[in-house]
Amino acid sequence: MRTTTYLLTIILVTILLFWSCSFEQQNNRVPQTFTEVSDLSVAGFCPERLARIDSLLEGYIRQGLLPNAVTFVARNGKIIHHKAYGFSDIESGTPLKPDDIFRIASQTKAITTAALMTLYEEGMFLLDDPLSKYIPEFRNPAVLTSFNETDTTFTTRPAEREITIRHLLNHTSGIHYGILGEGPGNMMFAKEGIPAVNSMDPVTIGEIALRIARMPLLSDPGERYLYGMNTDIAGYLIEILSGKPLDVFLRERILKPLGMNDTWFYLPPEKAGRLVTLYTPGPEGPVLHPNETYRNYPVEGARMFFSGGAGLSGPVEDYARFLQMMINNGKFNGNRILSRKTIELMTTNQIGNLDYGSWGRRFGLGFDLWNGQTPGHHLGSEGAFKWGGLYYTDYLADPEEGMILLFYTNIQPYRGPNIHETFHNLVYQALE
Repeated sequence: MRTTTYLLTIILVTILLFWSCSFEQQNNRVPQTFTEVSDLSVAGFCPERLARIDSLLEGYIRQGLLPNAVTFVARNGKIIHHKAYGFSDIESGTPLKPDDIFRIASQTKAITTAALMTLYEEGMFLLDDPLSKYIPEFRNPAVLTSFNETDTTFTTRPAEREITIRHLLNHTSGIHYGILGEGPGNMMFAKEGIPAVNSMDPVTIGEIALRIARMPLLSDPGERYLYGMNTDIAGYLIEILSGKPLDVFLRERILKPLGMNDTWFYLPPEKAGRLVTLYTPGPEGPVLHPNETYRNYPVEGARMFFSGGAGLSGPVEDYARFLQMMINNGKFNGNRILSRKTIELMTTNQIGNLDYGSWGRRFGLGFDLWNGQTPGHHLGSEGAFKWGGLYYTDYLADPEEGMILLFYTNIQPYRGPNIHETFHNLVYQALE
């Protein structure tokens, strides 16, 4: 009997050791740093076909459609394409550098969402908790029924249900984007002084969230996908749950652990010189002028408004680190940010069959999902996820291929052809 027990123990220990070693070997294959490759074919790319990216971007800059562009493509942690084109400042003729800093606007949303989900993993809330449980001012929301453009008065009805935290993260709360849109939402938010993407005034996200709470919704929570200032409110929720300012919390939970050392809401003085100039096209055609509306953010002003939906600026490789963490199932730079199951939740359809864009696209928690029919309409993989920013930045993460694609420029508004989709296509067509 003892001999049998001993043999069973040995077998069990052997199995556990084998499983542990196999798991460790598999885990070690997950890249924790980015590395340069000298031979693109080893990484599964055709160099000649990949060079088509150079022709595309150099041509667009030469035509005056873009002031600049920087790319970052990595596969399984190996950097495939990381180049800078054009000028960080056209007037001075300063060439763009790969590590220059760009305003990334709505790319902030995914980072804020991931930060909030670290608190979810600590058991501090449930996704279907009513928002009013933590921010009482959002109790008993109302839905807009009529609006008088002459004097901006309006009528409402009670909403069918409360806003939940899930509604915030999948943009189905009924909260809109105010002054970035048109019609009643634009006028109501402007009257209340609610900034959409940034502010240089001495105002906090808590103050803005409470102003939004006084505004009517444009639809019942859960009934419609409506892109809006939901993630700014999620940023304020982080402050309430953590007891820390959003900028501090993001740096502690996301930015510092991932090595995103150049990503900030407001740039430190020593980094301000790396910020690219923001441009806008003129009415006379493809002639670019400095954009006077947003160009001074994030280097001037009161430095108090930490917009969880649109406030960050940083270089392209910093954001690549965040995306690599996501397709690594939550870990990069030797630090675990989120669990594998949380990443799975964030990149799973959270809006059901609600109408969202075209090609069968869906939305998760903070990400546009390429599933359903999407890959059948252009190059890509089912299960990829993406988003971008107001100033024409863009990213795509493809877990199936182990690949991340980023394209940065700073122009607002952009009025040319769809460079983002073309850039994606040129990367995918170069795969062996």
